[in-house]
Amino acid sequence: MSNGSRLLGELIDALRCLPGVGAKSAQRMAFHLLERERQGGMRLASALESAMRDVGNCTRCRNFSETPVCSLCGSATRDRHVLCIVESPSDLAAIEQATGFRGHYFVLLGRLSPLDGLGPEELGLPLLAERLGEGEVEEMIIATNPTVEGEATAHYIGQLAKAAGIRATRLAHGVPLGGELEFVDRGTLAHAFGSRQSLG
Repeated sequence: MSNGSRLLGELIDALRCLPGVGAKSAQRMAFHLLERERQGGMRLASALESAMRDVGNCTRCRNFSETPVCSLCGSATRDRHVLCIVESPSDLAAIEQATGFRGHYFVLLGRLSPLDGLGPEELGLPLLAERLGEGEVEEMIIATNPTVEGEATAHYIGQLAKAAGIRATRLAHGVPLGGELEFVDRGTLAHAFGSRQSLG
């Protein structure tokens, strides 16, 4: 895209690395920063540089952290006997914001997908098995997404829990609260119907 400025072109290209940002969106963002938000752009650049350089992964749960052990793992007020397994840091954030969960987490940073080169090693499952072997965890909540890969990952992790003698539970999936059956997609409805529970 020719715009008369090499640096502007580089900024537009750099913005395209963000998910869902195409050429037009990247151009709009770049023009906005240069026209109206230079101070915000400088703050963004500084925050990006610091985060890219200093944010790594917690050695205990694999969540994003700028320290070897994140604040959640280091907290004395959280329940060390309950461990929630999530696919990504964004899933962890969603659970933290929407629930009263006060246990610990383990972040897989993906899901089992041999075609994408994601096996047990890449998901940190040897580290998880080691953690389960410490004898501290009593219940493991498997909160992987209800996709084919997510279900395969949940099954694999459930086997790890079983081998360690730990109770494994899975997040419920199905009809959303307040939802109407006629508007629920077929796959969700079939899963909910097959996973129905006793009321008494």
